[in-house]
Amino acid sequence: MRIPTRNGVGASRVSLPSGPWPTVLDFLLERMPDISRDEWLQRFADQLVLDESAQPVAATQSYKPLTKVYYYRHIANEPVLPDKARIVFEDEHLIVADKPHFMPVTPAGRYVQQSLLVQLKHLADNDDLVPLHRIDRETAGLVMFGKRLQDRDAYHALFRDKQMHKVYEAVAAFNPALQLPRLHTSRLQPDTLFFRTQEVDGEPNSETRISLLKVEGARALYQLEPISGKRHQLRVHMMALGLPLEGDQFYPTVLRGPDADEDFSNPLQLLAKSVSFADPVTGEPRTFHTTLRLNIHA
Repeated sequence: MRIPTRNGVGASRVSLPSGPWPTVLDFLLERMPDISRDEWLQRFADQLVLDESAQPVAATQSYKPLTKVYYYRHIANEPVLPDKARIVFEDEHLIVADKPHFMPVTPAGRYVQQSLLVQLKHLADNDDLVPLHRIDRETAGLVMFGKRLQDRDAYHALFRDKQMHKVYEAVAAFNPALQLPRLHTSRLQPDTLFFRTQEVDGEPNSETRISLLKVEGARALYQLEPISGKRHQLRVHMMALGLPLEGDQFYPTVLRGPDADEDFSNPLQLLAKSVSFADPVTGEPRTFHTTLRLNIHA
């Protein structure tokens, strides 16, 4: 049975293993200790915990191993982001949207209703939307969403098989001694800090084409074309060239952790500018451009 969405939010699934928990509540409290008992009790009372038949589960319900429960994320007093999502293009297969800085693509951390996915479900009145790729919460620009289940594998294959041409823009310091354009390759792996990525010795697994677009005194606007799609790839590659992006709170040093309060006045100057591809469903050549801009003139 399909578990319905609630207010644009899909249900999270939890499998119940064999174990000693007397109730479902006891298991959830142990599995997710960051969520308080009072909050779980409120979710049960609000019928936000369901069984496999999409029926509400009571907080006192006995634990049944090897079954599943579903719950809906809800954040009381969720912060409101300064900018809203905007649809750039829509047809029967796709939605292409502009994601502002600071907005997660899907519900994460302190943001659920403010996430791009939930906002678009409301704007398009479509609970079946699924992101076809992701960009960092700190990055602004284009994100594509599939509208129909039968089309998603074809669109996902564009990213998996590197058939999607993505262009980003970024603002960083200008170094006249650095030869551009250039292809930067390196091996990326997770850092000791879970939210960062680092370059290490070894066979390269990441590639970025880097070009200079414009110089404004000591600052410059760059075009970045990722050939691979590693986490934080563009940020790490620019840092490796001695050009960390303006507004970056993680590189080269951590100025603000992922759970810290936002500084909306200083967004990361990285923008997903355009995407180009041959549409695998319609056969049409497609190119989409963001309506957003970076602040090169500050």
